[in-house]
Amino acid sequence: MSLPAPSPDALAASQALQRLIADDIARQGGAIPFSRFMELALYAPGLGYYSGGAAKLGKDGDFTTAPELSALFGQSLAHVAAAIMDQSAPHILEFGAGTGKLARDILTEAAHAGIVVESYSIVELSGELRARQQELLRGFPQVRWLDALPDSFQGAVFGNEVLDAMPVDVVTLTGQGWQSLHVAVAETGFAWRPTAADAVLLAQIARQVPDAEQLPVGYVTEVHGAGCGFMATLAAMLAKGKGAAFLFDYGFPAREFYLGDRATGTLMCHYRHHAHPEPFYLPGLQDITAHVDFTAMALAAQDAGAEVMAYNSQAGFLIGAGIGELIQRYDPADALNYLPHANALQKLLSPAEMGELFKVLVIGHGVELPGQLLRSDRSHRL
Repeated sequence: MSLPAPSPDALAASQALQRLIADDIARQGGAIPFSRFMELALYAPGLGYYSGGAAKLGKDGDFTTAPELSALFGQSLAHVAAAIMDQSAPHILEFGAGTGKLARDILTEAAHAGIVVESYSIVELSGELRARQQELLRGFPQVRWLDALPDSFQGAVFGNEVLDAMPVDVVTLTGQGWQSLHVAVAETGFAWRPTAADAVLLAQIARQVPDAEQLPVGYVTEVHGAGCGFMATLAAMLAKGKGAAFLFDYGFPAREFYLGDRATGTLMCHYRHHAHPEPFYLPGLQDITAHVDFTAMALAAQDAGAEVMAYNSQAGFLIGAGIGELIQRYDPADALNYLPHANALQKLLSPAEMGELFKVLVIGHGVELPGQLLRSDRSHRL
């Protein structure tokens, strides 16, 4: 691969993380599940991608998220939150808040529109990102940080590109059945090692993959155990309270996920705005993600007591949330101010950009969605 070379300090940090992962592999008998590798690569204290000190988002990072493109995204969600908070309580919770820009845009729009937000809680696992959020959000006294989801919650919950960064297991179908692709140490770093899938993993495959045994030998895919566990915890939290959670991410329902053109899986890595499929490249310096199986996420939430309220493309959801009206605040005659927002809107809504690739899954308890958010609902495809 032809990718930008890391700085000497970044390379040294990656090498330290590689040694830590190799030690963990040795303690586990020579191989670890890919979910464990991914967990360490992303979250190992002080060295993992999200727990280290490198910039992650924006032009100086490795990728750009919807809130980074335009305040229109957060402005739209402020009004969505208002509709939920009117039926529950004036609280917002965000999981994985990135730079804090989404929180700032939501709270700024709320103040502008007279929407009361008594508390805005952020669950952030990255110390580096938490520090950036605290700096950006100093002017909003209602913001607080949590180390984990609360036991119960009332209000609106947002998670943008949270599920795709949760550790996954990688599995392949062989002539003898499903095997887990573990990770072992190799001369060049790390390599795949097929290992018999245990009963827990086999049960998850059977639950998650439609007609799993009918797929061709050699088929590779991901099993989303951590994501399903998170959805169960989120659903239980909502079931004890009153509100709705809105999860934005890229992925597919199960019947569209496990197709022939994804026979090598969906793992994708992001390094300095370069996307590539090599998860063992410079651990700690690149993001590792997998597309989300939204059917699996919906089922996990439903099993834990929440209602699956909606599933839609990002474009359909944002149009229903009023983003088309919000762009009208900007005067097309003022090209310097208008064009960046118009260009961002195009990226957020275009089927060729984020509009169709990104989806929104909404789960909740005790509240109803405004009718305009259900006009192009695709829940029947889950």
